[in-house]
Amino acid sequence: MTINSRILFGAALIVVLAGVTQANAQSEVRKLFQSGQFQQVVEAADGGAEPAVVYLAALSHQKAGAGDQAVNTARRLAELPEDNAWHFVGQSLVQLLEDQTDGALESARRAVDAPGAPPEAQYQLGLVLARQQKWREAAESFDRVTQADPTNAYGYYYGGLMHSRANRTDLMAVRFERFLKLAPEAPERPEVQQIMRTVRGR
Repeated sequence: MTINSRILFGAALIVVLAGVTQANAQSEVRKLFQSGQFQQVVEAADGGAEPAVVYLAALSHQKAGAGDQAVNTARRLAELPEDNAWHFVGQSLVQLLEDQTDGALESARRAVDAPGAPPEAQYQLGLVLARQQKWREAAESFDRVTQADPTNAYGYYYGGLMHSRANRTDLMAVRFERFLKLAPEAPERPEVQQIMRTVRGR
């Protein structure tokens, strides 16, 4: 191997390892989110955090009842360039938190349509459709999330809720079972278990 080849190989290896480390970090933060450790998620979203981590931090603020902080965190994504799908994910979340649901829907659709859109774009679209009580469409969005990322526990949770409200308890049960397996420490676990007991008792 020539010196130039070694340099190129070394550079490529660094890029690969950086990607692995980044993915591992996001996975660890998601585990914190799925176990209700919202403050730790927020702390992980420092200035250099990846967009997926910042998004989870904004959702963590929301779940903790800190609406203003959720908006401020989501704005970090909205400040990204418009050629980045995360810009529209963040913009949609800001609009949703500020009850601008029509704008939130348009932004979420733009995020989904953007090149290289992450699964979180569909997740955000699902949140907006749920707010608008479009249960079936919301369920379809969350199903697309879990098809793209089978480890996203809350994709299954919200998908289950949406299928339930669309009167498809059979589809709800499948998604809730997956949620319980993926997020055994989630704050919603008792609620989901109670729903499942009720369904199975019929």
